[in-house]
Amino acid sequence: MNIDTILFDLDGTLLDTNRLIHESFVYTLEQYGFQFSDEEILQFNGPPLVHTFTELNPEKVDEMVQSYRTHNLARHDDYVTLFPNVKETLAQLKQKGIKTAVVSAKMRPGVDKGLQFTGIEPYFDTIVTIDDVHHPKPHPESLQLAMDRLGSKQENTLMIGDNYHDIEAGNRAEVDTVAVSWTHKGIDFLKQYNPTYVIDDMKQLLDIVGV
Repeated sequence: MNIDTILFDLDGTLLDTNRLIHESFVYTLEQYGFQFSDEEILQFNGPPLVHTFTELNPEKVDEMVQSYRTHNLARHDDYVTLFPNVKETLAQLKQKGIKTAVVSAKMRPGVDKGLQFTGIEPYFDTIVTIDDVHHPKPHPESLQLAMDRLGSKQENTLMIGDNYHDIEAGNRAEVDTVAVSWTHKGIDFLKQYNPTYVIDDMKQLLDIVGV
């Protein structure tokens, strides 16, 4: 296998945004009279916000999404950090000529803020957000768009993520997939979706790619 392209999910994979996401959900849900346990809120992490809030209150979806995003951006820098060895691994991949992309279900402003704040934006050749597609993950459209932009083939591409929709999107796009063991939902949950690889440290990507 000759991997020359890696597609990365952002939140929960490269960036530790778990506390930020949780607090943003808590804030928004309280504004609209909802109370959920921490375990229940964890299940909201992953799918697009509009999907989650449509199920909760179809008449207030836009307001709830805006409330979440306002809080999320305002508190972003207080909570967000990189997971261990992310920047070092990205630097080595770039040095070896591996093509890289962010494929996120977030809107572009939030993605840009995270990449710029953590200093990893220069390591990516293209960025695909929910603004660029009609169908977010687990639909394969965003992965296919990234591969098209990079001129990459399915058989030479990896998709890496921390949630089921990343692995499922990779499976649907017919690319090999990597599940990260630091997923907030637990690696046993992700293994149900049959990732090709499981890694415990971002540096293990270098072994998979062979650089």
